[in-house]
Amino acid sequence: MVHPQALLVTGGAGFIGSNFVRYVLQHHHDVHVTVLDALTYAGNRDNLSGLPDSRLRFVHGDICDAALLDQVVPGQDAIVHFAAESHNDAGIANAEPFMQTNVIGTMRLVEAAVRHDVRFHHISTDEVYGDLALADTSRFTETSPYRPSSPYAASKAASDHIVRAWHRTHGLRATISNCSNNYGPYQHVEKFIPRTITNILDGKRPKLYGNGLNVRDWIHVDDHSRAVWEILTRGRIGQTYLVGAQGEHSNIEVLRLLLQLMGQPHDAFDWVKDRPGHDLRYALDASKLQRELQWKPCHTDFEQGLREIVCWYAAHESWWRPMKDAVESVCASRGQ
Repeated sequence: MVHPQALLVTGGAGFIGSNFVRYVLQHHHDVHVTVLDALTYAGNRDNLSGLPDSRLRFVHGDICDAALLDQVVPGQDAIVHFAAESHNDAGIANAEPFMQTNVIGTMRLVEAAVRHDVRFHHISTDEVYGDLALADTSRFTETSPYRPSSPYAASKAASDHIVRAWHRTHGLRATISNCSNNYGPYQHVEKFIPRTITNILDGKRPKLYGNGLNVRDWIHVDDHSRAVWEILTRGRIGQTYLVGAQGEHSNIEVLRLLLQLMGQPHDAFDWVKDRPGHDLRYALDASKLQRELQWKPCHTDFEQGLREIVCWYAAHESWWRPMKDAVESVCASRGQ
């Protein structure tokens, strides 16, 4: 499609969603963005601070609210659907909000998109594919079978299938992208990298699950935003694209690199009990995205990327401080 001029972004006050909104408004000056966000604990209006009011409209609401969707979806050229419950530990403790938002909410959205004939792009995760063995050298592809390990991953797998079913049955003009682990500014302090950084800034020892050998495929959120825009505007309808930057690092490697960058000893952390069902390794093959849409990551120096993020959190304490105590309290109650 020709790039949209009216864009609805669900979950646009969250980490990845807000970075995408910033990318669009900074690089595509003819686009007006409507953000629909329920502002649960992970959504934050401050994530959108400094953006032009003339091109950004914020709607506080729930994607499960069909009547609200019939107010905000008409007139949009496209929907980019980021809204999701995403914290694995929270999903293990209580899966119901994950099923409500990620499954029912996605169904409500695709129904509205079909009613109003709006282009739809769905943001998903590599976790729908389960995990790979640590010794395995292969990567997930668009044809890999779904084997979700956690309630969160199961809810995202269900939402992917909903989008595909509405495309085939109801003609939804949809694409899907499954992305690897993101890092970057405005990431909630419950997540591994920002929690580690903010703990060190607070003079506290960071925590590491299990033996720390679990591998994640890291991508900078700006590279993810560029990929989503390319898929939205040039991707083939009905197709899925994997988004990854070949950034595989074990959790203990990431932790020790952060300790090094922040002037701490390499062993200045505490081991904690592993997460139930903790996936061993994620790795994505993004060759389809690279081949069809000529996308490639720009942030290829992971150490430099982490150095910049450490600086960002050090300079934005006023942003993360209000949420820090609550996160640490919940983690402590879970022995994390």
